[in-house]
Amino acid sequence: MRLRLVPESTSFDFFSRWKLWLGIGAFLIVLAFGSFLVQGLNYGIDFQGGTTIRTESPRAVDVAEYRAALEPLGLGDVSISEVFDPAFGEERNVAMIRVQVQEGDEAISGATVAAMQDALREVRPDITFGAVESVGPKVSGELVQTAALAVVLAIGAVLVYIWLRFEWQFAVGAVIALVHDVILTIGIFSELQIRFDLAIIAALLTIVGYSLNDTVVVFDRVRENLIKYKKMPLKDVLNLSINETLSRTFMTSATTLLALISLLVLGGDVIRGFVFAMTWGVIVGTYSSIFVASAALLWLGVKRDWDTPADGPAAGTQFGADA
Repeated sequence: MRLRLVPESTSFDFFSRWKLWLGIGAFLIVLAFGSFLVQGLNYGIDFQGGTTIRTESPRAVDVAEYRAALEPLGLGDVSISEVFDPAFGEERNVAMIRVQVQEGDEAISGATVAAMQDALREVRPDITFGAVESVGPKVSGELVQTAALAVVLAIGAVLVYIWLRFEWQFAVGAVIALVHDVILTIGIFSELQIRFDLAIIAALLTIVGYSLNDTVVVFDRVRENLIKYKKMPLKDVLNLSINETLSRTFMTSATTLLALISLLVLGGDVIRGFVFAMTWGVIVGTYSSIFVASAALLWLGVKRDWDTPADGPAAGTQFGADA
């Protein structure tokens, strides 16, 4: 007996209130923008600037012990993570300690670095310090610009890809859904003030790919059904296509969420921000591929005369928004 989260054949009407779905999406985007403008993002060391200290010890890294040793120094955002490498022997236990730039300083002072090293030696006398690297405000500012450019270029590439593969209406619908997902993810990080660093940018780019995959699956079926049912109203074609792919969509999302929730609970502090962004992104990406991208396609309308010869009458665009 095969596991099914939804019946094999469904007939849900997703577009009886399609304007409401677009309205909800627009409202959530406005809320996310408002939170970003009022609260801003809780930038991590990657975007604020700071110092990274590499440590080695013959004993296993104890993140809680390191954090407790540094806490009395009042350094603010301190990120401690163990470095795993197959080339390391059993006696090479490496950790990376990242400290944000202190207010009013361009970089962590030598005295502060020395105080950190002394504090760690008190709890771990055998510890050694391999390297100390600093990221200044100028470099961190360039990282912010590069990260934003990466997200914009990814969405632009999606626009071109979908336009070439389908029609421009499909491309616009897909991009609206991706912008919806990215802005809502940034908005939840702003609202909850979760640390926002380069790992979250990686999560955003992954969310773009995941959401696009879901949207393309639905759009592929829409295109097939537009050719198969030439006289069927666009709203009915979209409903049919989403119902036909609904089981696949939910199974994919559910299995992905099982892995992500396990990592969110058991993965520890180092990857929690990344996993949270991915979990949220899978949820909003699944929602947007059904309700936002398809609703935008219904609003824009699509070409229906797929088999018209190139030298025949001009291809018109039949709008389905009046359904």
